[in-house]
This record gives sequence, C-alpha cells and structure tokens, in this order.
Amino acid sequence: MIRGIGVDTIEINRIRENIETLGTRFLEKVFTDSEIAYCSAKANSAQHFAARFAAKEAVSKALSTGWAGEFRWRDVELTNDPSGQPRISVHGPLREKLAGASVLVSISHSHSDVVAMVIIEGDAP
Repeated sequence: MIRGIGVDTIEINRIRENIETLGTRFLEKVFTDSEIAYCSAKANSAQHFAARFAAKEAVSKALSTGWAGEFRWRDVELTNDPSGQPRISVHGPLREKLAGASVLVSISHSHSDVVAMVIIEGDAP
C-alpha cells in the first residue's frame, strides 16, 4: 500500500548560494555528517547537496507533515548503495513512525536543477 508520495525540485545555485552565504551553519542544520563528507568530496558538491535537500523535502511531502511535527532535516539521510542507487535512511522519531515501511527515492538533475521523488510503501501506521 502506498502511504505517501512526495516530489521536490530545487535550483542547484540556490543551494550553492546558501552554502556560500551561511557556510557550516547551513550544512550542519540540514545535512548529516556523512552527507557533508560525501558531498564535500565531490567536484560539483552543490549538485550533490541539492539532491539531498530535494530528497528530504520530498520525504516531508510524502509524510504529509511538511516541517511540522516530528520531521527534522537531519533525521532523513540520503546515501548511495555500492551501485550508486540512492537510498533513504530515517533516524530519530521518523524511524519509529516509518517502522516496517519502505522509503523509495529517485533523483535526476540537469546542469541547473535537481528533482527528487519519494514513495513511502507499507501498511498504514
């Protein structure tokens, strides 16, 4: 059963500007330590940060909570499996809320934008 669907798109330059303007304050508020390390090691780090930002936004939309309630930026983490496929991990209160559910994610980008789609599958909570 599909519990929620969310999609988000973001301009890569918007994330780049936030990083340049707010620096580590922005990064540490939104991204996990692992995400920061992964993205910072990439040649086009802003593109990778933007993908993670869009995925987190898509999760919030799939949950139908937006930024209210138990949703916190760092409780949603985007990683890649060995083949490069993106995966969502949840932490904190979201882990319990989504126990037994699958969180599926797909990401695509152009030179200027990133889009992420999330589907949450599983029995109703």
